Amino acid sequence: MKNSEELPNEEKKIRSRVLLETFIWLLIIGSFLLIIMQGAGILHIMRLQGTWSIIGLGLLGVGLAGSAAYQYFINSRLKASMRKILAQRKSYSPITLIGSEDQDTGVEQTEEDSLREEQVRFTAVIEERQRLARELHDAVSQQLFAISMTATAVSRTIERDWERAKRQVQLIEEMASVAQSEMRALLLHLRPVHLDGKSLGLALTALVNELQQKIPMEIELVVDTTIVMRVEIEDHLFRIAQEALSNALRHSKAEYMLVKLYKLDHDVHMIIQDKGVGFEMGTRKQGSYGLLTMEERVIELGGQFRLSSDVGEGTTVFVSIPYEPPIVTNVSKG
Repeated sequence: MKNSEELPNEEKKIRSRVLLETFIWLLIIGSFLLIIMQGAGILHIMRLQGTWSIIGLGLLGVGLAGSAAYQYFINSRLKASMRKILAQRKSYSPITLIGSEDQDTGVEQTEEDSLREEQVRFTAVIEERQRLARELHDAVSQQLFAISMTATAVSRTIERDWERAKRQVQLIEEMASVAQSEMRALLLHLRPVHLDGKSLGLALTALVNELQQKIPMEIELVVDTTIVMRVEIEDHLFRIAQEALSNALRHSKAEYMLVKLYKLDHDVHMIIQDKGVGFEMGTRKQGSYGLLTMEERVIELGGQFRLSSDVGEGTTVFVSIPYEPPIVTNVSKG
């Protein structure tokens, strides 16, 4: 009984920590957006130049590094806890027990198992935030630093070399546009992992409609909204779609994209295709382009994952998984 009483307290602590980290991340992302708009000339809160600019960006970098280190520490502890859980699970079998004491024990074990599974989900959230921290550091912060240095150069050359200053301002606009695309792509990962009661088709439709209002890209949506599968399968496919769309926003420079979901025989197929710059398949780094996570999810679902790309022709992500309808439980009265 002691363990079952301690678990809710542990769960509350984890929830509080996740909420705090979410708030911190929203502040960090908000500050990035302000700096991007400042560098692009959209806002004029303060002059983004010289020593103060470098100090400000340096502090943001230190904050991101500290946050990532803290999350790595917490994640390591949670992973150790999950290994213990798996070991404990192997020590019992979920069978139907007869007798009041046995039934109570079974109920307690089920409750403990549910709470442990909740901890596993929180672990996944923290791992996703670690990845977000790396992406912010590797992509967005570099663009912001370049914007800062170029803005400083403009302030020094605008009076003596007007043409050069104009070229530098154009470069700032281009870098700000790239940084904004990076931020839009990363913000996709802050959307809910679960579908909140929507079917996969409806969730994809809502996601694409939202993106079309925010980005200058034509997205063709061909989705069979009658496809209904188990919730955990639809969650996986939705996350794969988010990842593929995020990658396309960041890398493809495309003006057209296709999102397609359909059922063929006993399989469900999903296609995310862009008509962007593409890349040579042989030059792709191992685990790059966000493929590793997507491929792992598809393998977990017992499906197939394929990627095809050509320079100047765009990139296509193809996913095929066995169709598994939702489990319907019939409750008999009497």
